[in-house]
Amino acid sequence: MTTGSSEISTARRRDVIDALRRGTVPRAGLGLFAVGLNRFEATLDDDLDTVARGGSAFHALRGEYGSGKTFFARWLAERAKRRGLAVSEVQISETETPLHRLETVYRRLAERLTTATHQPSALRSVIDSWFYALEEEVLASGNISEDDEDALAAAVDELLERRLADVARTTPAFSAALRGYRQAVAAGDGARAEALIAWLGGQKSVAASAKRAAGIRGDLDHFGALGFLQGLLTVLRDCGHPGLLLVLDEVETLQRVRGDVREKSLNALRQLLDEIDAGRFPGLFLVITGTPAFYDGQQGVQRLAPLAQRLATDFTTDPRFDSPRAVQLRLAGFDLESLTELGAKVRDVYTGVARRPERLAARVDDAYLAELARAVTGSLGGKVGIAPRLYLRKLVVDVMDRVDEYEDFDPRAHYALTLNSSELNETERSAATGAGDIELELDLP
Repeated sequence: MTTGSSEISTARRRDVIDALRRGTVPRAGLGLFAVGLNRFEATLDDDLDTVARGGSAFHALRGEYGSGKTFFARWLAERAKRRGLAVSEVQISETETPLHRLETVYRRLAERLTTATHQPSALRSVIDSWFYALEEEVLASGNISEDDEDALAAAVDELLERRLADVARTTPAFSAALRGYRQAVAAGDGARAEALIAWLGGQKSVAASAKRAAGIRGDLDHFGALGFLQGLLTVLRDCGHPGLLLVLDEVETLQRVRGDVREKSLNALRQLLDEIDAGRFPGLFLVITGTPAFYDGQQGVQRLAPLAQRLATDFTTDPRFDSPRAVQLRLAGFDLESLTELGAKVRDVYTGVARRPERLAARVDDAYLAELARAVTGSLGGKVGIAPRLYLRKLVVDVMDRVDEYEDFDPRAHYALTLNSSELNETERSAATGAGDIELELDLP
């Protein structure tokens, strides 16, 4: 399902354009300018339907820097939210979110949990909705009066235990904390309720008094994190969210960590995939992103044979015939034609909020979009694959903003592409300094 550019609200258009001005991937509205993703739509929608029915799914996105992995993940997140799924995007990093510590991954998951109606962190809203759903189910049975608070509380506790029976066998603290949270809310103890929500989200430094009152102790560890994820999926399903799309972004950072940490991280990923296959996480759609070097190199997946076997995909054939059902999905990146097409889609979004849309259409025509695409790509040593972020930022900030603002501004006459080191990321900077014979004004050290 693709949203047409005429259907997007003005506020959403502004959000998209503002993100592109900052050089970042917008959080929403990505269907408006998705290029080359239509071949994945049917299969991924099938995966989302499988997850919504209580199954699970997994894909590994593969692409070089700039090929659109983060864009793809957020585009998929929009489709997931339209089906009622919750979404969490976690960026793997050596210091902030090491993969070998799943408790940290779960903590970031909870912090960035979002739904179609709630921004991060949606954890407390989800849990409150769950208790409301349990109460409604108890009352619908007709056996308990709404006025009998003690009987209602006891019945909800009993239903809670039944719902979380599978989780409680391995992680009893999860249901204990939920029960304690509900008691704290009923007693009007806001501080204790907040502390227990934080603990359910995997946070450290939770008040010992709140944990004692709920009958729990210690902090979440690596193995407990899997139980908490299982419990969260149960809660999501019962309150109307049939699943969770979890994106682990930039997993290739594992290649830069110490050898023993890399081994533990790869094993943690293998363990997570094994648990998904074993059916422990109904409703989970896991997506990881990485570079080809991560999947194929000896500093990445290939270091752990069982994981390499799980992710093995044949990419020796023509990319046109890649299967969207494969475990690994290859993102081919952009060429000049598709980069120009991307520019046209962004121009169409911008036109909806422009003060002078007719001037924009006349001066930023398709031919100019192609000229700018060639210039940006040339400034990056001809590497089209890493050009989209910079191309869109230049198009919005340096070209379309000026055309819209100034009546006499003509980008062909008054704009020459310049690059400043401060606006480039590491990959772009390396490409720009190696551009060599490209005749451009480069303000680089």
